Amino acid sequence: MPLPAEIAALVETFAANGANYIASGFKEAQVRQQFIDPLYAALGWDVANTTGYVEAYKEVMHQDAPKIGCETKAPDYSFRIGGNRKFFVEAKKPSVVPKDNPEPAYQLRRYSWSAKLPLGILNDFQEFAIYYTCVKPAAADNAVVARLFDHRDDKPSRHLS
Repeated sequence: MPLPAEIAALVETFAANGANYIASGFKEAQVRQQFIDPLYAALGWDVANTTGYVEAYKEVMHQDAPKIGCETKAPDYSFRIGGNRKFFVEAKKPSVVPKDNPEPAYQLRRYSWSAKLPLGILNDFQEFAIYYTCVKPAAADNAVVARLFDHRDDKPSRHLS
C-alpha cells in the first residue's frame, strides 16, 4: 500500500524544516496542530469531528479525562469507535526524544493501563511508538518496557521486553 499523499507531504515538510521543529521552542500544541492531527486525519480518523457527533460519540477526543487513581488525567487523544475508547495517543514535542526518555512512555502506559486499554501510542511525529499497556507500569521502567514497535528516522524496531 503506497503512502497517502497527505502523509508524504507532512513528512516532506517536517524533513525540510526539521531543525526548527526539533528546537526546544517548538511546542507540543504546534506539533499536534501542524503534524499529528493531519496524520490521523489522513489515516481516516475524524480528528476535527466534521461529522458533528456529540461528545459521547466523537471518534477522537482531545484531552480525554480518565481517572487514574484518585486523579483525573488528560491524555492528548482518545480514539474511539461507537463511543468506546480503543487506544490513547500521547503527543510530545519533537525535542523530547521519547525513544530515550522513560517519562513519556510511563505517562502513556499509566493512562492506558488505568483505562484498561490494551495499547497506547506515543507520537512526536518523527517518532511513533506502540506500547502494550496490559503490563502495570512502574516509574522505574525504562522507555523500552512493553514497547511493541518503534519507528524513528526510517529505522523501525521491535521491542518485546
